Amino acid sequence: MRFSELASLARDADKKLGLDRDEFSRAVVKYSFKLMAYKDEYEVGRLFSAAAFKQQVEKTFSGDYRLHFHLAPPLFAKKDPKTGLPRKSEFGSWMRHVFGILSKCKGLRGTRFDPFGWTKERRTERQLRDQYFADIERMCGTLTQDNYDIAVQLAEVPEQIRGFGHVKLASVEDAVLGREAILGRLATSGQQERAA
Repeated sequence: MRFSELASLARDADKKLGLDRDEFSRAVVKYSFKLMAYKDEYEVGRLFSAAAFKQQVEKTFSGDYRLHFHLAPPLFAKKDPKTGLPRKSEFGSWMRHVFGILSKCKGLRGTRFDPFGWTKERRTERQLRDQYFADIERMCGTLTQDNYDIAVQLAEVPEQIRGFGHVKLASVEDAVLGREAILGRLATSGQQERAA
């Protein structure tokens, strides 16, 4: 299912209830987009190679300065021996050329030729997106006035996902736990509806 199809499905589910509410469909649009438009290596390349970035730097600094980028490239970042987390390394201004190349390679995103697509972070992002779409599609078929507020909470689960790299992966764990708790409340709500 595509973004536009999911958004339409959520809007239709809101309309079928006949309530004067659209929090569910608005949350679905916002957070399905968030799950699809994550900041990956190609987007970082686009941002740092953009003319707007160069203009902002020139507007902010004057005189003799050098750019240094502190990055933990997923394919070759060294791990910190104590934490096991990727360590950032310092790269010079020549990285802007690499960023330019990366930004032009965005057509590889999601294909079998995507060198970053097999990393844990990218695989996790795809799984989150697919799980969210499946959850929302099911929710659209069972949305009622009684479970509406819980459905909105389910649609807002991606709000908990923040950061990049290992920081993002840690926030994903919190979001997964939040999702499970919400699904538990939806199941309880459904049992109560059937008993009534």
